[in-house]
Amino acid sequence: MSFLTEAAARRVALVSRATSLRAPRQFSTSLAARKSVTEAAKDTIKTVDRKVSDKLVDGINAGAKAAETVTGKAANANAKASGTAEEIRGQAKGTSEELLGKAKGAANEAEGSIKGAAKKAEGEVKGSM
Repeated sequence: MSFLTEAAARRVALVSRATSLRAPRQFSTSLAARKSVTEAAKDTIKTVDRKVSDKLVDGINAGAKAAETVTGKAANANAKASGTAEEIRGQAKGTSEELLGKAKGAANEAEGSIKGAAKKAEGEVKGSM
């Protein structure tokens, strides 16, 4: 029996060693690299969302820049308009003063003519008396 016991002990030792030394599963990334349909769709949607978001941000920035430009040009136009308004106001004042001077001159001339005519008429009346 010692032979049978010895053989059985060897088999048990081999079986236990075989199970404990069994090679682990082969390292492979092929299954992990495969994506399910939902994962692929999610990745695609994320990519599209990111690109659309980037374009929207670019559009918003362009709109803000355009608004700044328009605001700046409007401010410049307003400044030019007020400068032009001041200029026109000055021209109008100058023209009105010029016309006032001409009117005063004409009034003085008319007054002088009337006085001259009155003196002449007075002199004629005195001369005929």
